[in-house]
Amino acid sequence: MCGRRSLICYEEVVVNPSSAWKVAEEAASVLAPEADLVESVDIADFGRSVMSSLGEAAAQPAAIAAAVGKFGTSLALLPWVSSQLLMGRQVTPPVDVDAKDRRFADPSWQDNPAFFTIRQSYLATRRLADELLAAGVSDPAAAAKAELAVGLLFDAIAPTNFLPTNPAALKRAFETGGISVAAGVRNFVDDLLHNGGRPRQVDRSPFTLGQNLAATPGKVVFRNELMELIQYSPQTEQVRAVPLLASPPWINKYYVMDLAPGRSFIEWAIKHQHTVFAISYRNPDASMRDVRLDDYLIHGPRTALDVICDITGSETVDIVGLCLGGALTAMLAAYLAGSGDNRIGSVTLLNTLLDYAEPGPLGVFTDEQTVTRLEKRMARTGFLDAANMATTFDLLRVNDLVFSYVVSNWLMGQQPPAFDILAWNADSTRMPAAMHSFYLRSLYLNNELARGELELAGRELRLSDVTGDAYIVGAINDHIVPWHASYRATELLGGDVRYVLSSGGHIAGIVNPPSSTAWYEVSDHNPPTGEQWRREATKQAGSWWQDWAAWAAQRAGALREPPPLGSERYPVLGAAPGDYVRG
Repeated sequence: MCGRRSLICYEEVVVNPSSAWKVAEEAASVLAPEADLVESVDIADFGRSVMSSLGEAAAQPAAIAAAVGKFGTSLALLPWVSSQLLMGRQVTPPVDVDAKDRRFADPSWQDNPAFFTIRQSYLATRRLADELLAAGVSDPAAAAKAELAVGLLFDAIAPTNFLPTNPAALKRAFETGGISVAAGVRNFVDDLLHNGGRPRQVDRSPFTLGQNLAATPGKVVFRNELMELIQYSPQTEQVRAVPLLASPPWINKYYVMDLAPGRSFIEWAIKHQHTVFAISYRNPDASMRDVRLDDYLIHGPRTALDVICDITGSETVDIVGLCLGGALTAMLAAYLAGSGDNRIGSVTLLNTLLDYAEPGPLGVFTDEQTVTRLEKRMARTGFLDAANMATTFDLLRVNDLVFSYVVSNWLMGQQPPAFDILAWNADSTRMPAAMHSFYLRSLYLNNELARGELELAGRELRLSDVTGDAYIVGAINDHIVPWHASYRATELLGGDVRYVLSSGGHIAGIVNPPSSTAWYEVSDHNPPTGEQWRREATKQAGSWWQDWAAWAAQRAGALREPPPLGSERYPVLGAAPGDYVRG
């Protein structure tokens, strides 16, 4: 979609906006299996948003003229600039190139006149599309959808995704005598037959649950229809009196909190003298279609509190909640506080959203029309399939999570890496229909938790009732829970809050053991906005795990002998990681 084809697309899109999404579908179809990404986006009414934005842009002739003029000037300059490159002269490209765009890292994109022209044509066309969309902005929600959809289209047809226009892939084909091409074809066919036509992100074969993933020793001490509760074996002679419960999200398997030896937050907590329990949720099927968020609250962490207090004899339990599990932790704390139940001590919320007023990129998938369509899909099966959730998250970082593997696996014939985080990410779960619908409507659409209007299990929840100490972690590159949004919890909770900003993203910011590259920022004050907080914060070398260990130790009571594994009422049922994690 560059050069003369760009002018044709301009005429089709601007002069006849109703054909815009058809153009997008046709262009994306060149990637064959990847075309379903466009279909997935259109479920959220993205196609209509693109056409609406382009239609409004057509009513802005001055903005269109400026965008087209800039586009034409860039293309007109290309022959002269390319000729200068051919003569070995350094030139300034007509269209700026993002130095952080790793797709064009190969030197040939700058040094070779042919590839230079291809890249510049692509970037000029992308800029034209962005400026046309910007000219038609009136509805922010529609504009966000249109921007994401058009961005996906251009990411799909980037020249780096095709062998003839990818210099790095061509070099590798030459160096291997064509072996890389043959290997890429094999990978493509295998993914087409066994991976839904998507390039594999990870080689999971080296990983085994209980050996090098979810490997921290422990026992299952409780099981109901929703979850198993794991109690981990102590690794120190003495432990803190107050036990710790790990509350994971149920959108993925729990062991992101117990990833691998040396990279497990649960293991870290155990080695720092905590008696740790963890919830492992069952992977829902059609029989769980009517399970609600109320059930997760009551039969998940609240039931876990009963078990933990019986086994340990402690009157309080500290909780560490991650993402959706963090939101449920805050809900449980508010629920118990409303009845005078003081069993929760401190809470730690990791990359957790409590105020959904600005949910970040996920907000484009959670408008009324999208949720209604999703509910109709879930009504047929009783759950939201794991593949649907995976597609949503892939769309938010499609170059990193999809097209980078198109290049490495299919064009260069490489095998995907064996990486523990990606192996866990591929082990996703389903979501019960009733729970997921209620969650989307009550939180994303209506923001009832932050407003104090959310009712669960017959009780209205108010976060201001949560007066215990809280430790909140955000991650600087989190695209699921933007750290500015997670910071708003400092104003919602009623107790003393310590906010920490971590290096990394949504997962790497949590799987963050001490290293030479890790860092975190902290401050003794919580001003009204995240921007103000960061201006006052100080940057520390190392991991927030270290800061948390000191903070948590001060609140977890005196040292004592470790409690037994299980109790008379709750005997050991089997070894960790249990049965539900394998479902």
